[in-house]
Amino acid sequence: MKSLSTSLLLAAGLIYGLPVLAQNNAPQEGVNVGKMSIMRKIVPSGALEGQAAQQYMQTMQTAQQKRELAPDNHPQVIRLRAIAKKMIPFALPWNPRAKEWKWEVNLIASTQINAYCMPGGKIAFYTGILDTLKLTDDEVAMIMGHEIAHALREHGAERAGKSMAMSGAAKLLGIFAESKGYDGNMVAGIAGTAGNVAMLKFSREDETEGDIVGMDLAARSGFDPRAGVTLWQKMGLVNQKAPPKWLSTHPAGEDRIKEIRKHFPEVMPLYARAKGVSLANLPPYRSNVKGIPDVQ
Repeated sequence: MKSLSTSLLLAAGLIYGLPVLAQNNAPQEGVNVGKMSIMRKIVPSGALEGQAAQQYMQTMQTAQQKRELAPDNHPQVIRLRAIAKKMIPFALPWNPRAKEWKWEVNLIASTQINAYCMPGGKIAFYTGILDTLKLTDDEVAMIMGHEIAHALREHGAERAGKSMAMSGAAKLLGIFAESKGYDGNMVAGIAGTAGNVAMLKFSREDETEGDIVGMDLAARSGFDPRAGVTLWQKMGLVNQKAPPKWLSTHPAGEDRIKEIRKHFPEVMPLYARAKGVSLANLPPYRSNVKGIPDVQ
């Protein structure tokens, strides 16, 4: 496993001329998703990143033992790391901690349609998502940007903090109910269930935020954010039996596409600038799968 050099990334940041950090740890132009949730402060980020690094290492070691970890010279590993190398410099302004992360990108042989970025910049793709969806580089960048956004916005720490707060509130409600002569355990259980439903909503919001920030990262890196539309159209073709929207941690595909399109005015100028062409001269984005229309 090779770690992308932090010093190289910082140097690249100077070359690309990254914008000064805004008060909400986001670039001054492009998308605006506001400040990060204060709930993430309940769980120390450093501790979560340490746990993530250990878990990531164990996952890679297990994959290597099973001969499922793609070697450094695998064409798809080279491809993924090249895309990450372009994107990571633009990720740094979103979170000051990202400058200290030991970024890694690895590929695991599996039919799973999955990819993730753990706190601390530990990225993994599964061959299933590359092969099943026949991903273009632009679509890979949209997925990678989305997953990196989760780490940058500290969604893991935020969810852990919210979960702890929900659990504590349920217990307090149970104690209060007992003081009033009610069944405290039953009340706490009902409150806990309601909390779990609320957490699903929080997760969907995190997924939407990941899409939006991921678009920004992809566009700045020279990858077409319109690929987010074709990506979710492809996902819809292989995910016909999705769970009901209100019980899913992910927004429905059509909702994601609408949200992605809504932010084109913010990100397409960034993409055009990265490609060195005028916005008016950008050709439509063309999918590599028949039946999926061009995206204007």
